[in-house]
Amino acid sequence: MSKIKVLIVDDEKLIRKGLKIILSSYDDLEIIGDASNGYEALEFCKSNDVDIVLMDIRMNICDGVLGTRLIKEYDDSIALLILTTFNDDEYIKDAMKFGASGYLLKDSSDEVLHEGIRSSFFGNVVLDKSVAEKIMSAEKTVEYEHISNIYNLTEKEISIIKLIADGLSNKEISQELFLSEGTIKNNITNILGKLELRDRTQLAIFAFKNKIVI
Repeated sequence: MSKIKVLIVDDEKLIRKGLKIILSSYDDLEIIGDASNGYEALEFCKSNDVDIVLMDIRMNICDGVLGTRLIKEYDDSIALLILTTFNDDEYIKDAMKFGASGYLLKDSSDEVLHEGIRSSFFGNVVLDKSVAEKIMSAEKTVEYEHISNIYNLTEKEISIIKLIADGLSNKEISQELFLSEGTIKNNITNILGKLELRDRTQLAIFAFKNKIVI
């Protein structure tokens, strides 16, 4: 299998250098470059084959929110994984809205960061639960049963939403619910249609926001 091509984006040179050293130690990752802001990241993506952008959210000139929007508008196949702190609530929600695959804390362990990159690359949602809980606790919520009634969601569909929010892949969900991957895929398509959402990332945010998962 070819290596996952990673672009590191942070406005602090020492952090970029440190991340490169850490991530280069994994055989399945290839750090193909670095940038100091979202604009530089976009230009790099235009001239290089990038699988995933690991991007700081607070940066001068062009932050991670705008950078995410620009890169996803240019090439939606590029995954964006945000690095954040506990104080970036609004930034995080905006980045997810524009298509970020998820977010991890800057003080995450090397292993968590590596697995987050891999999971994001394979199309899964990567959410640091401690931050997600903090963000969503401030949101106006409705009762679980009320959500089911409003959107006409079945018990099985609610279960699938929960597992997606927990970061499980279609294969893992199929094993958990004893259903085929094809059935899970069809159910996810139906759920997205009912909720008028675009993808799994938005679905995970919906789940946290409405207390389907906590």
